[in-house]
Amino acid sequence: MKMSFSTKAFAMLLSAGLVAGCSSTGENMEEGAYGSDVAAIDQEGGSTVYGGADGSGVSASELTDDERRAAQEQAEQEALRDITTFYFDFDTSEIKPDARDVLVAHARYLADNPRQQVRLEGHADERGTKEYNLALGERRANAVQRFLIVNGASRGQIETVSYGEEKPAVRGSTESAWAQNRRVELVFQ
Repeated sequence: MKMSFSTKAFAMLLSAGLVAGCSSTGENMEEGAYGSDVAAIDQEGGSTVYGGADGSGVSASELTDDERRAAQEQAEQEALRDITTFYFDFDTSEIKPDARDVLVAHARYLADNPRQQVRLEGHADERGTKEYNLALGERRANAVQRFLIVNGASRGQIETVSYGEEKPAVRGSTESAWAQNRRVELVFQ
C-alpha cells in the first residue's frame, strides 16, 4: 500500500501531537489537587479506597484480624480451585492425600453455588483392555464424586463420564506419560 507524502506528513504530525499531549509539563501539583477519589496511603500507612459521594471507603488499616484471616482464606480457596486435574496411581481409584484440600475447596464452592454444574471426566493410561480402562476411569470419577458429596456438594450438580484410555493428555508409552493420563478432570459448566 503506497502512501502519499502529504499522508505521511499528516500521520507524523498527528503522532507528534499525541506524544506532546501525553507528556508531562513538569509542574508539581499541590497535595489533594489530583482530582482522584483514591488516596494512595492514609496517615496510618494502610491503603484506603473511597467509594461514594459521602467519602466513605474501605481501609486496609481498619480490617480486624478476623476479617483479614477470612479474606486470606477466601483467596486461598479460590487459588485451590484453579487446580482441576487430579492424578491417580497405577491401577487404583484412591484419591491422593495431596488432592484432598483442593477437592474440599471445590466441594465448598459447589455447596455455596447450588446452580453450578460440574462434569467429572475419568481417564486411564493405555495399559489394560479398553473395557478395563473405561471401568477404571469410571471408578476414579465416582471416587471424586463421592468425595465432593461428602464435603458438601449436591449429587444433582455432578455428572460423571469415563473416557478410559481414549483421550490421553500426553501421547507416549513412558511412565511419565502414563502418570499424566491417569486422572480425573473437573469441567465446570
